[in-house]
Amino acid sequence: MLKQRILTVAVALPLFLAALFYLPNRWWGVLMAVLMLAGGNEWSRLARFNSVTYVISLVILIAGCGILTLWPSHATEQWLYYASLVFWCLAAPCWLRFKWRAHATVLVIAGIIILLPTWLALVRLQREPMQLLAMLAVIWIADTAAFFTGKIYGKHKLAVQISPGKTWEGVIGAVVAVTLYAWLVSTTSLGLHNNIKTIMSVFLAMTALSIVGDLFESWLKRTAGVKDSGNWLPGHGGVLDRIDGVTAALPFVALLYAGGTS
Repeated sequence: MLKQRILTVAVALPLFLAALFYLPNRWWGVLMAVLMLAGGNEWSRLARFNSVTYVISLVILIAGCGILTLWPSHATEQWLYYASLVFWCLAAPCWLRFKWRAHATVLVIAGIIILLPTWLALVRLQREPMQLLAMLAVIWIADTAAFFTGKIYGKHKLAVQISPGKTWEGVIGAVVAVTLYAWLVSTTSLGLHNNIKTIMSVFLAMTALSIVGDLFESWLKRTAGVKDSGNWLPGHGGVLDRIDGVTAALPFVALLYAGGTS
C-alpha cells in the first residue's frame, strides 16, 4: 500500500505543480471544476443520493462554478467562505459529536457548502501560485506527519468510532511538523506575513480544520459502509480522500486573503 501511495504521488504531483504554475487562471478554474465535480460524484455516492438528487447536486455545483466565473462578486465570495468556516467550526464538530445520519436534502446543502468554496479558494489563490502551494503544503505535511507518527507511536485513539486508525499521537506529530514548517516559512519571502506568531496561528488553525475535515469524511464513509470515497488514485482512494483536509482549511485561508488580513 505504501509503495502504491508513493508511486501515485510521484506521477500526480509533477502534473499538479505544472498545472498550478503554468495554466492560466481561467483554465486552472476549469481543471479544478472537473476535480470538484469528481468530488461531488463521490459525495453523492457516500450520501446514497437517488438519481434525481444526484443530478440536482451536480447541476448546482456546475451552476455555482459558472456564475462565480462569469459574474464574480467579492461579497458573494466572502459569504461562501464564511459559510464554509461556520460549517467546519460548528456544524461538522456537532455532526461528529452526535454521529448524525442526515437527510438527503441536508447532505446536498452540506456538499455544496463543502465543495463550492473549496473550488473558489483554489481558483482565487492560484493567482499567487507559490503562496497557494505553501498553504497546501500545510495540509499535506500535517496529514503525512499524522500518518507516520500514528503508525509508529499511536496508542491513544482520537475517535475510535469514526476513524479507528487516527490517534492523538498522530495529532501531536502533525502539530510539531506544522510548527517547524511555520518557522521555516517565516524565514522565507513567500509573500506571506513575516510574523512567526501570525504564520503559526494560521497554520495551526489550518491543521485543526484539516483534522475535522478528515474525520468528517471518515464518518461519511463509515455510514456509507465503504473504505474509500472512490478509486481514482491508487493507494489513496478517491478525490475526497485526498482533499478532505483541503475542503476544511483552504476556504479559511481564502477568507483571510479576501479580508486583507494575510
